[in-house]
Amino acid sequence: MSETACCCHKTKERTEKEVKDLITRLNRIEGQIRGIRGMIERDAYCTDILTQISAASSALNSFTKVLLANHIKTCVAQDIRDGKDETIDELVSTLQKLMK
Repeated sequence: MSETACCCHKTKERTEKEVKDLITRLNRIEGQIRGIRGMIERDAYCTDILTQISAASSALNSFTKVLLANHIKTCVAQDIRDGKDETIDELVSTLQKLMK
C-alpha cells in the first residue's frame, strides 16, 4: 500500500469503486432524510415517520460498518505494519464514540 493511501496524513485515497459505493449509500440516506422531511410537511402519521427514521438509521449504520471495516483493513493494518501503534488508540477512541 502506498504512503498516500494510509490515514497517517489524515487523508485516504479510495478506489473508484469504493467512492461510488459510498456515494450511492449516502445518496440513498439523503433521499430517506428528505422523505422524512416531506412526511413531516405533509402531516404524516407519527408511526409512519418513525418507521422511515428507523430505515434511515439502519442505512447510516450500514454505511458506518462499511467505512469502518475498510478503515481497519487498510489504514489501521498498514499503520500497525509500519509500527505506528498510536493508531490502535485512535481506533479505540473512534469505536468508543461510535458506541455511545
